[in-house]
Amino acid sequence: MSVGVEAVPGTEHWTTKGDVKLFLWHKAAISAPTRGTVFFVHGSSMASQPTFDLQVPGRPDSSVMDWFAARGFDTWCMDNEGYGRSDKKRPINFDISNGADDLAAGSDYIRKTTGAGKLLVYGISSGALKAALFAERHPERVARLVLDAFVWTGEGSPTLAERKKRLPEYAAMNRRPINPAFVQSIFSRDHPGTADEATIQAFSDAILSLDDSMPTGTYVDMCSKLPLVDPAKVTVPTLIMRGQWDGIASFDDLIEFFKRLPNPDKQFSVMAGISHASFQQKNYLLCYHILHGFFSQPEPLYRG
Repeated sequence: MSVGVEAVPGTEHWTTKGDVKLFLWHKAAISAPTRGTVFFVHGSSMASQPTFDLQVPGRPDSSVMDWFAARGFDTWCMDNEGYGRSDKKRPINFDISNGADDLAAGSDYIRKTTGAGKLLVYGISSGALKAALFAERHPERVARLVLDAFVWTGEGSPTLAERKKRLPEYAAMNRRPINPAFVQSIFSRDHPGTADEATIQAFSDAILSLDDSMPTGTYVDMCSKLPLVDPAKVTVPTLIMRGQWDGIASFDDLIEFFKRLPNPDKQFSVMAGISHASFQQKNYLLCYHILHGFFSQPEPLYRG
């Protein structure tokens, strides 16, 4: 078994969206020249560092930011407004469109701070919706887009069908409480056994050290306002990653979205043995491999 790379030192950054303060976390490439700048986008029920820079004893390369930094990529993540260390002061539910606005502010800061050109953008779950909407609005800022645990219309989603039963409750409040049992449910609802208990515990501890409640906006959007993204307007090279047992989006829903993507530089990858929360699964290195392949592939020489 690989012993993994050592943790790469990280630095905190702050930017603003109007009068809203947004927290960013940066881990620089440990070799030069930089192979690209990756911008990771978190989901509905956790901030960015627990998702993308999780350290778990005995689990090599648990931090995807460390893994990519060790391979020459400059890595960034950001807490959306309403999450983690970013501002939570506004009396709103911090929906997906608002999250895409955060990515515009964050990407502007990253590009100005580092001199990076187009970014390699990865989003998971509602973060994939935010990332796709951001790419639709700002294609000139995105080199490659990865949508993991993405959903388009919601058709055929058992997770969303179950969540819709509580839609009136979510719509009536801006935040919903979370606890260790809730985090555990992320890993048990689709196919129990895809993640080990030590990782789930570390993930839960990291999430709850920053938040005891989460915004309801992404839940309301995913239960009542889909589709939020027009695939015909997502013009950048795109990879769709779907866990074998993920309950968020059905294959048919994703295939229909995939068919409508206009850029021929596109891929669809199924991740065997994975449900949701890909980077916290037992097969997390499979996810890294797929993602690295797409982010490092050469541009086509001939386009016809």
